[in-house]
Amino acid sequence: MNEFSLYFRYLRLNFLGGLQYQGWPLQMVGVFFTAIIDPIAVLILFSRFGAVGSWTADRVMLVYGLALTSFGFAELFSRGFDTFPWQIRTGAFDRILLRPRSTFLQVLGLRFQLNRLARVVSGLCLVGWSLVVQGVSLSFWHILQLLFALAGGYLVYTGVFVIASAIAFWTIEAVDWIYIFTNGSYQVAKVPPEFLPPWLRRTFTFFMPMLVCSYWPAAVVCGWGVSPLLGWLPLPAGVAFLGLALAAWRLAIRQYASTGS
Repeated sequence: MNEFSLYFRYLRLNFLGGLQYQGWPLQMVGVFFTAIIDPIAVLILFSRFGAVGSWTADRVMLVYGLALTSFGFAELFSRGFDTFPWQIRTGAFDRILLRPRSTFLQVLGLRFQLNRLARVVSGLCLVGWSLVVQGVSLSFWHILQLLFALAGGYLVYTGVFVIASAIAFWTIEAVDWIYIFTNGSYQVAKVPPEFLPPWLRRTFTFFMPMLVCSYWPAAVVCGWGVSPLLGWLPLPAGVAFLGLALAAWRLAIRQYASTGS
């Protein structure tokens, strides 16, 4: 069995296990309701006060929808890293080290929660609504750029989960400030980049390229006056960020002292 076959087997077992809980549809409805309610406050503000410069509600919701969908995919398929500190605290990570398979893929497939699909669906609904309201006619290349944006965003958020897990080797507990770069970062997408403080805009462009994977492709697809080349950057940026996260993960594993040591 190769590495990815093992990962998908993990997902299948977690999926079937989750279906044993009869309340899973209600959980999905709850996540979907939360994700839909979240941007309503922004829509209410725009309906009351109107556009902010060239930024209308549908523009903001497109950027936000791309970020939300990417985060939803990361929660859906990389949830094992999001809950990893528990493995360190309990010593369960020792079992993973004993298996002759990639620790990354084993941890990646530790947890799969179907209810997180609701966040993906709500994000895609926002993206679709925004494109329709703006009257955007999507070409094949625009669709490909949006797919690259979602794939790159997924890799970026997975990288953040991996970095948080690497830090847990030293801190044991999950560190709260890491949520600035997960839940907090897709909330930042509700604010037009030009109105963000320069240091915050640089942080989410160069340090954690969330805006690269949400604002730039949205701007290219909708013709907001940015270079078309920027629409192709999300996937390479996501790959590069995940590569750095994996380097941190390998460094953390090398210094790990087993609970039996």
